[in-house]
Order: sequence, then C-alpha cells, then structure tokens
Amino acid sequence: MKTVLGHPSDRTVEVFERAADGSGGPLHTIAVVAPNYPPRVGGAENYAARVAHAIADDPALRAVVITASTTGWRTSVGADGDVPVIRLGTWARLSNTPVSPLWPLQLRRWFRRLQVDIVNAHGPVPGLGDLAVVFSGRRPTVMTYHAGSMIKGHRFHDPLAGWYERYILPRVFARASALVAVAPVSLASRYPGAIQITPGVDLERFTPGPPPSTRPRTILYVGRMDRGSSWKGIDVLLRAFAVLSDLPDARLRLVGGGNALPDHVALAEQLGITDRVEFTGALTGDALVAAVQSAAMIALASRTEAECHPLVLIEAMACGTPIVGSDAGGIPYIVTPGINGLLVPPDDPEALAAACRRLLQDGDLADRMGTAGRLRAVERYAWPTLTDRYLQLLRSLPPPPTPVRHRSRQQRRTAR
Repeated sequence: MKTVLGHPSDRTVEVFERAADGSGGPLHTIAVVAPNYPPRVGGAENYAARVAHAIADDPALRAVVITASTTGWRTSVGADGDVPVIRLGTWARLSNTPVSPLWPLQLRRWFRRLQVDIVNAHGPVPGLGDLAVVFSGRRPTVMTYHAGSMIKGHRFHDPLAGWYERYILPRVFARASALVAVAPVSLASRYPGAIQITPGVDLERFTPGPPPSTRPRTILYVGRMDRGSSWKGIDVLLRAFAVLSDLPDARLRLVGGGNALPDHVALAEQLGITDRVEFTGALTGDALVAAVQSAAMIALASRTEAECHPLVLIEAMACGTPIVGSDAGGIPYIVTPGINGLLVPPDDPEALAAACRRLLQDGDLADRMGTAGRLRAVERYAWPTLTDRYLQLLRSLPPPPTPVRHRSRQQRRTAR
C-alpha cells in the first residue's frame, strides 16, 4: 500500500482527474466507500478490497476507494495496486468506529473531483458508509451491510445501537438503489429485494494442510480481542480449554490483538493454563495461512448475532480445518453439524470443551470434516464467482445521470 501523507498534492489530484477523464477511458467510475480498508485486517476490509479490485479489473469500470485514515486528522492519498485510495482524516475513534464532522463535505468534494458515477458503500459500523449513501446526490448507490445486530449486551452501548438500528439504518437502506447482505443474519437481509453476496476466500492461497488427524492438537482462534468485542466469547473458549486438562498435549493458540488482550492473559493465569496457551498477536499473509493449515481445529465461541459472517471459518474450510462454533449469529449458516464441524450452545464452556475433545480424539471424524469443509469452500465461497455477481449487480443499475465533467486544473489554466 503506497501512501502519500498530508493534504492531497495538486500533482496527485491531476493524475486522478486524467484517469477519470471519460474520453477513451472507463465508462463508469465507482467509489468503494468503507470505514476501514487494508492494511487494516478484518473481514469487511478484505471484502471491500476484493470488490474494488474486481471493479478495477473490468475494462468498462474504474475503481476508487474512499476510507478513513488510521493516522490522524489529515487526509492522505495513495494507492492499493492500481486502485486509488483516499483516506479521509479521522478526528476520533469510538470503539471500532472512525468519526469526523468533515466527512459530509469531503465526500461530496471527492465524488465531484473523481467524477464518481456510482457509490458502493460498506457499512459494518455506523458512519462513513451511511454518509456516502446519504450524500451521494443523484448517483446510484449500492449499500453493502456487513453486520448483524449491534446489540452486544453492553449497558451503555446497547441503547444507542438500538436507536441507530431502529431509526437511522432503515432510512439509509431506503435511500440505497440496491442493498447487499453479506449473510442471512445481516440486518440488510430483512429488507425486500436485498441480495445476498457472502464473503469469499482465495482458494489458491488458503489450501489444505495435512489431514487434521496428523496435526498437533492445537485449537486455534483468529480474530479481534477488543473489550468492545466481548461477544467474541474468548473468555468462554479459555474456560472450555481449562476443562481439557486431561489432554496435556493439547494447546490453545489465540491469534489477534486488541485492548482486551491483558484481560485474556490474566484469565489464563487465573485458570492455570498459561503454559498451554499461546498469544501470538495478529498474523497476516503466509503466517496466517500456516497457522490455519497446521491447527487441528478452529474454534469460535461468539455469543450474539454481532458475529455476522466470520471470514476465518471460510478460510479454515479452505485449509481443510474442521470447525467448532457456537450456535449464534452467522456461524450456523456456515457450519453444518457433523459435516464440516460441530455446533454448541453459546456461553457453555462445558459443551464447547466436549466438542473440542471429540474432534481431538476422533481423527477419522476430523479428517472427514476437513475434507467436507474444503469442498464446501470451493463450491460456495470462491471469490471470482462472488465478485462476478457483484459486477453483474453494478452493471444492472440504472444509468447514472450525465455528470458535469469538471475541467482539469490544466484545462482551467488554459482557459484563463
């Protein structure tokens, strides 16, 4: 990811203006607007990047990404390969949500400057995606919603989240020309006409490891460890692993980072399992693939519908790794019990421990589930198939109103 820090330079903006020039260029420019974008790690970030690159690869389309900065209040301009990336200045972050009062004005400015014809907004959290739909003008918009309910059992957070879901989000959905739900539990899936396009997996990168029965007895978790994401149930997983004290060669590997990491380390010490638990921090690239390929299973103990469509489970299936998950959120739509994994009730460490024990001790079952998972990943979650559906949706939108093509800086100078 190449980034130019500071305010956008005149030279960089002129490059974008020339790229957006309709003469001999792409037919339509599509702005992919997401609150977070790589190199920040996450399922919604990966999804938005895949869509942006699929658009860029289409000779009839041009992609530009507008996202929030992770480095401060200044806007920066860079590129993700061939895709221009505008990172709007962020004034603050509330949990996982970047915010700035300047975004409405900045979005309008960049939509005009880059001659955007269609807006594809991604909304895993309130904020930038919603604003992109509201301030899109007469441009067709596609709202892609990545979250289930944001009600997470937090005393102070839940009333505000409930108000947003009841009064604000429906207005945003109604404003969009098309609505994409990334999972059956996405709030967008409740609306007539919503299209479901799930996240996918790179099947050439996430490939099967050795049979699960031959792997070390490692239970793997991959995901955030933030206090605002307590619904991930990492504490439940730690308590379940403590029950497996009769399997001394079993290990629990927790991949990820966040401000709740010290809490989980303290709980592991309290449970007396520190010597069998590894906190690796965040892993990406080949290191992440290797971790998934070498684990005996992957476990996800999420509590609520906030777990909409966990990408890590799809990556596990692609690697032939069986799954143990809680019967919550989007997990049951990925895991078929007895086929590619096992499901347990949420918030039940004993049941979670029993399911993990079963897979660790029944190698034939683990191998069958790993094979079935890979087959399901190939059949349902190949990225090229899913991005093709996305491009078909974008092409099906009514033609955008003929934009007023703003003259480039050089044309304005020549006119003077």
